[in-house]
Amino acid sequence: MDAINRKIVGHLLRDGRATYQEIGDAVGLSAPAVKRRVDLMLARGEISGFTVRVAPEELGWDIEAYVEIFCRGNISPATLQRDLAPIPEVVRVDTVTGEADAIVHVMAGSMTDIERTVEAIRTHAKVDKTRTSIVMSRVIDRPPRAGSVPGDAS
Repeated sequence: MDAINRKIVGHLLRDGRATYQEIGDAVGLSAPAVKRRVDLMLARGEISGFTVRVAPEELGWDIEAYVEIFCRGNISPATLQRDLAPIPEVVRVDTVTGEADAIVHVMAGSMTDIERTVEAIRTHAKVDKTRTSIVMSRVIDRPPRAGSVPGDAS
């Protein structure tokens, strides 16, 4: 990703609804040139998509948890994706270093839903045990800062 694309991404991180013209004015390109660059970054997977951030409780997700998964033997990221993607309360899965093999971020409407989700995670053949932490409060919850994009000093 070149310096201009980093600046474009920085602007999109600050305001995902910015027009191509607004971004172009800031980075010294025409709106069509910015659109071509954004389209290419999407095609190459450098930008994975555009989204809206909503307060989870507004969607009925009143409880969230992190579930550490400890597996027997090795487990591939592809296997984790295949096994956990069908569970709707699973919103993110990361493989990690340390004792656990992966951490699963779960958002649900009730403790009953959390319990059912953890049980569903445990049913997979390679899962040996889990350790669940319930989120009490979110202290910091923000997207990456635009200034943290290397090459975007704006």
